Amino acid sequence: MAPAPVPTAEASIPALYNGDRLAACEFLRRLEAMPHLKKAELIDGIVFMGSPVSARHAEQDSLLQLLLGTYANSVDGVASATNATLRLGPDDVIQPDLLLRRLPDAGGQCRVEPTGYFAGPPELVAEIAVTSASIDLHAKRDSCRRAGVREYMVWDVSAKRIHWWALEEDEYRPLPEEAGIVESRVFPGLRVATAAMAKGDGKKALAVLRAGLG
Repeated sequence: MAPAPVPTAEASIPALYNGDRLAACEFLRRLEAMPHLKKAELIDGIVFMGSPVSARHAEQDSLLQLLLGTYANSVDGVASATNATLRLGPDDVIQPDLLLRRLPDAGGQCRVEPTGYFAGPPELVAEIAVTSASIDLHAKRDSCRRAGVREYMVWDVSAKRIHWWALEEDEYRPLPEEAGIVESRVFPGLRVATAAMAKGDGKKALAVLRAGLG
């Protein structure tokens, strides 16, 4: 049985369904007519609707927000954002858990459009995967790669593993991990204690980040 449609603010605008095939402009038109909708994404022209957020997701999301937010507020020309609609291209409109970007004045390509949405590839997109690993590790990763997002991170909570790739010659390749720590190539000093975070040791993760900033 097909899922019940989500009512839109305007009856003349069709509702969004999981699996709809749309262009970015039509996706955004329908999304704007449903302000109550918490999360919907367009990945390679296909609509994916968000599921309820679990406590496991929320707790890990909070820690990663703290790390990226601390970095952004410590380095000039850098900004972070959470759960923002991001238009990457004609077939891709995603809502990443977190993003880190260089401001346009500092050479960044990601900007805020007059519509209020982000557009263009940020330097780093990060996802917390509890139930969404199959999408985050494949289709969404490919969308970010095609758009030129320079680094892509997935914190696979169930597997207790953080994947972090850097774009090289149009392909994502894993960043090296040394002593349980991975450092960004795009953002100097952005060090993530992947081993500590996998164990839920936020105190150590924050200390490692601060050491990198220092």
